[in-house]
Amino acid sequence: MPEFARSLALPEACDYEEDTVVLLAESRLDGTPLGTARIRTNIHHPLHVEESVVLPQWLQGRSLGEVERLGVGEGRIGHMVKVALVKAFFEYFEKTGIEYAVIAGRAPVDRHYEQLLFTDVFGDKEMVPLRHAGNMPHRVMAFEIASGEARWTAAKHPLLKFFRHTHHPDIDVGVAGAEASTTASDVNTGRGVQATPAAPQAPISAPLDQLAAA
Repeated sequence: MPEFARSLALPEACDYEEDTVVLLAESRLDGTPLGTARIRTNIHHPLHVEESVVLPQWLQGRSLGEVERLGVGEGRIGHMVKVALVKAFFEYFEKTGIEYAVIAGRAPVDRHYEQLLFTDVFGDKEMVPLRHAGNMPHRVMAFEIASGEARWTAAKHPLLKFFRHTHHPDIDVGVAGAEASTTASDVNTGRGVQATPAAPQAPISAPLDQLAAA
């Protein structure tokens, strides 16, 4: 476990692959990193989770995006950055035609995704060891992008307004087909997110009172 944790501080080869987008949230005051998330699609390569499991038939032949290494600081700012990153990757998936978001989480992180209405890919709350994550057991979950807004609406989800009914000009994933390029706009809160490498800059800001526990 300590060895695996230390490895997370280093870039991985897949961070630079064409299927990968890395979102970095940083302070505009001093450039301090506030949070990151990695998106990996199955356009050219299988997802990392597929190194350890065979996905069920309903995910076979679909365009998938795996969210990995979502990490933020502690406290209210960390929570705000996390929710903004979540909105950013949902927008990225929607604009690039990804059909399902896939995640693998350990407790208590898996409950955050359950609250976002991700569903279990295998058995109810079933944990499976993942080779690329030090063989530690994870809960594999998926989210259908096309039906997301309808399901959040039906559930009266506390983040529905933030995700779908509030325009944030600082969230701009800048996607045009398979290519991604845009320029960053100003961030009112002094916090921003940009995607690297060869990916859109996506600065993000959000009032704290709009956020609910994820």
